[in-house]
Amino acid sequence: MSRRSQAAIAYDEVKRRILDNEMPAGFQALESELAQLLGMSRTPVREALVRLADEGLVEVRPRHGMRVLPVSAADMREIYQILTALEAAAAASLAERGLTGEEAAAFHRTLADMDTALLRDDLAAWARADRAFHWLLVEHGGNARLKAMVAACLDQSHRVRMLTLKLRPKPLASNRDHADLVAAIEARDPERARDIHHRHRGEAGRMLVGLLEAYGLTQL
Repeated sequence: MSRRSQAAIAYDEVKRRILDNEMPAGFQALESELAQLLGMSRTPVREALVRLADEGLVEVRPRHGMRVLPVSAADMREIYQILTALEAAAAASLAERGLTGEEAAAFHRTLADMDTALLRDDLAAWARADRAFHWLLVEHGGNARLKAMVAACLDQSHRVRMLTLKLRPKPLASNRDHADLVAAIEARDPERARDIHHRHRGEAGRMLVGLLEAYGLTQL
């Protein structure tokens, strides 16, 4: 196995553990400890940590290893401001261009997955499908820089969204918003697509920040 592929594996595994809250905010580990945990040398682990630090997920400190950074209510407010603006722009761009048959099918699969998850009261499955839906918007939007910025924000917000899933109302309205957005995109109506998604993300952000503040969850 090449050093480069080992670094990619280390990056993927540490990131997964952070996003799934297996390594929660404040978690600390030395490079040597992570290397032992992952069964590899320290060099690819060091490269992975540099990449995760660039994405704002960890802090790397000389001789102290890494620390998983917390996300605050203020952080989430800023993150959702970015997501609201950028994803709404991506939705409008996609409506202007129109969907291929394969892209439309992918959107409808995520809509079905979200509906099925709520019928089963499986909020974790709903969150995975919801994340996939939002990623489709930017993945097919054709703007690489926008995609990179949204990806960083989605990663930083994911831990908080997972930890607050059971505090929020059942997201039936969110599913309806997603279905309305797909309909607007398929109708090639960019203004409606932008408006639907701007409202949707704005309301979601205000609800999430409100939950953090109401429950005193200042650092997650």
